[in-house]
Amino acid sequence: MNHVYLDHAATSPMHPEVVNKMVPLMLNSFGNPSSIHFFGRESRRLLDETRASLAISIGAKRNEIIFTSGGTESDNLAIIGTAHANKHKGKHIITSQIEHHAVLNTCKYLEKEGFTVTYLSVGENGQISLNELKSALTDETILVTLMYGNNEVGTIQPIKEIGQLLKDYPSASFHTDAVQAYGIEDIDVNALGIDLLSVSAHKINGPKGVGFLYVREGKKIHSSTHGGEQELKRRAGTENVAGIVGLGYAAELANASRAEKRALYNSFKEKMLTIFKENSVKFEINGSQDQSLPHIFNIYFPGTNVESLLVNLDLAGVAVSSGSACTAGSIDPSHVLVAMYGGNSERIASSVRFSFGIGNTIDEIEHATQVTTKIVKRLTT
Repeated sequence: MNHVYLDHAATSPMHPEVVNKMVPLMLNSFGNPSSIHFFGRESRRLLDETRASLAISIGAKRNEIIFTSGGTESDNLAIIGTAHANKHKGKHIITSQIEHHAVLNTCKYLEKEGFTVTYLSVGENGQISLNELKSALTDETILVTLMYGNNEVGTIQPIKEIGQLLKDYPSASFHTDAVQAYGIEDIDVNALGIDLLSVSAHKINGPKGVGFLYVREGKKIHSSTHGGEQELKRRAGTENVAGIVGLGYAAELANASRAEKRALYNSFKEKMLTIFKENSVKFEINGSQDQSLPHIFNIYFPGTNVESLLVNLDLAGVAVSSGSACTAGSIDPSHVLVAMYGGNSERIASSVRFSFGIGNTIDEIEHATQVTTKIVKRLTT
């Protein structure tokens, strides 16, 4: 059986060149970057070079990059760190109903500490309303955290407009979870008015367990870990040198091939749509078709059941996912689709996410779409 992996938004395989880059480092560059001897200095040099490279990739300064264990820690550090460092200015945070759980659960945690959180609604296209955001802003607002591109439906938020709006609210820092967008979208933190930005390596064909947080110079955050003075006292713990270099090289490869990937992934979407239409498959696209990440495609198949779809696709060798958490024979409703379409919408129980990445070919997409077509027709007859 030919297996096709179309769940890259969950995690993507490491690029072979990244693996080759990391192996010698794991064997030879074992020095602690905080040590002053040769071995430590060599590790420090690798960290400094990678930090500078990643900073350039988003238009930042090298001292604005904090290495972390991935997207979740980056989100936590950005949100909790900003909240604790600025609570004397106010205790109001704004986010949206469709954020990743690394953001939503962090905001819920802060609510227990006495912070007030406004959860912005979204339209059926998955975007927030700038007017609703403006109405929610107060003199007490210290943080606005809104994801760049949604991990379930791919919708891109109006990031530049949000950054422009927040210029009139100097006490409110702007954080964006760019885990799905980095490496596929052209991101310049200064042009977009972003103050904090989260990235994870394993979404761009780097290693798991490493990422970075950009924090604009002058923005105050409190560290969530207590120990040494690594990362300019912002994140204690000995740095994962091989993983960080792997992240840096994965970022280099991803950004260098950005235009090529965008064109390829959009051609995948067109191929899928063509095949579905030719076979008279009933479907609708969830989210925005125009303002969307090219590698994420969330589709509603009326009359199907998401669990049956996922199981049958897996048995046929096609790996996809829903935006839901599967638990012991039941599937919890996707909070993203609920926010977009309402809790009673049939889309919640009949939608799957296809997401593309390294190694996928047009032949694979055609095969997977034909398989999906047969399964959907079988489940709806």
